[in-house]
Amino acid sequence: MTITVFIDGAAGTTGLEIADRLAGRAEIELIALADEDRKNAKKRAQALNAADFVILCLPDDAAREAVELTTNPATRIIDASTAHRIADGWTYGFAELEPSQAAAIHDARLVSNPGCWPTGFLALVRPLVRAGLIPPDWPLSASGASGYSGGGKAMISEFENASDAGGTDTAFRAYGLGLEHKHLPEMQKHARIEHAPIFQPAVARAYRGMLIEVPLALHALPRKPSVQAIEAALADAYRDSPVVYVLPTEGVAALTVEEVAGTDRMHLRVFGNPERGHARLVATLDNLGKGAGGAAVQNLNIMAGLDQTAGLVL
Repeated sequence: MTITVFIDGAAGTTGLEIADRLAGRAEIELIALADEDRKNAKKRAQALNAADFVILCLPDDAAREAVELTTNPATRIIDASTAHRIADGWTYGFAELEPSQAAAIHDARLVSNPGCWPTGFLALVRPLVRAGLIPPDWPLSASGASGYSGGGKAMISEFENASDAGGTDTAFRAYGLGLEHKHLPEMQKHARIEHAPIFQPAVARAYRGMLIEVPLALHALPRKPSVQAIEAALADAYRDSPVVYVLPTEGVAALTVEEVAGTDRMHLRVFGNPERGHARLVATLDNLGKGAGGAAVQNLNIMAGLDQTAGLVL
């Protein structure tokens, strides 16, 4: 079986990552537009409606426009933008989020690809809420740092051309200081929590990769779970996943943003101090891998009934 795929926004960072993962796969035929046709609405509409699967790697407004242009009911869409991550009628494309999530993705026509920050946050938090170890109304926070490729071409240029106007040679930059971020509604909805977390993102001088952590005062939680209980709940949630790994922490003195850069894996760890009743839940992933292009290809594979890891770098 051969499926046709059109990447709308193929020249962007995420589009290029997806194309790399699909290259050379005999079961996939890519529909491509000439450079001069990429912004031609008529030509785009033809490609959108000719494809079995469309992957949107576009700004939000352009992604919404692409959905409107896709009038063929047989064309199935994966949207890598923020536009539809909490929208009605769209299936959230995080295959490991719930026990039934992969089946829902397989059956869906419209799938929204998760954001990179929500992927790490949800991987750590959702299983614990589901298991009753974190109450839905518990105040949570999340922090970490991402590679600068997560900011797209503009931020890549800032970090790689320090001498240009607007360029920077900084090693680390915190942002979102107004405590608002486009990912917060997505994080709250899909974690099934009552309050958005206090979110403290930063960007590091690394092209790709990211580290996300969620601190927990275990002694203050109603069930006072142990570090081992938290780790066991995560290990149980991902025991069958070929992509998400819960790893031991013994002997680990430090973690880097780049730990799994260049792959489509995600690593989860639970660091704890039982005497203080404190824990640090840490996720490492590639913002362009499991946080973007790798997740889109995984979703495509699931929707098409293929091996979900085909084309992934694991």
